[in-house]
Amino acid sequence: MSEALKAAIAEPQTTIKLDIGSGPNPKEGFVGIDSIAFGKNLVTNIGATTWYVDQELEVTQPVTMGHNNTRAFRFKDNCVSEANCSHVLEHLTNLNDKWERVHFWNELYRIMQHNAPLTLVIPHWNSNRYYGDPTHKEPWSEMSFYYLDRNWRAQNAPHADIANNPNGYSCDWEFNFGYSMHADLIPRNAEYQRFAMQFFKEACSDIIGTLKPRKAG
Repeated sequence: MSEALKAAIAEPQTTIKLDIGSGPNPKEGFVGIDSIAFGKNLVTNIGATTWYVDQELEVTQPVTMGHNNTRAFRFKDNCVSEANCSHVLEHLTNLNDKWERVHFWNELYRIMQHNAPLTLVIPHWNSNRYYGDPTHKEPWSEMSFYYLDRNWRAQNAPHADIANNPNGYSCDWEFNFGYSMHADLIPRNAEYQRFAMQFFKEACSDIIGTLKPRKAG
């Protein structure tokens, strides 16, 4: 058992760092969670996917059904001080009334502390790297970030908010995003890189987001 989890057991207010989609080797100092067991213990489900944590996790709450009838992460509110999520979101979908992605963002918002940093990495939608994996379900575009902002939704997409849609977003995230580029573009000047990212397929390899939840109080 990690020192972070021992502290969480002894002091329930202690927070953890979470590495989502960690595989068998989570980041140092982070608790790993993955859809493949790798000897891990059951946490909960997102849609049809069962998730496992890399150690017996004591900072838990009873598993309940979310507002869109998907199971909640079995983590207490505001127990995560930092999170990493690399190459996970493309395995979730909102299609066919599943709402996995919306639920993921709402639940991650619930368990993270105000202003806690989240690093998100996802294959760029215009890269062959996205389409090669048969388990990928749905691309994530840059526009998708805006729907995570409560004020933006209120002005531009009220149909996507929980106030008007039982399967909608209840979260509120501050975000910035950038890209990792194809190796052949890295030596080029910034002006050419911007042109390539806008007009050339394969220019971008990943979308890299940095997000923080906004919470009152």
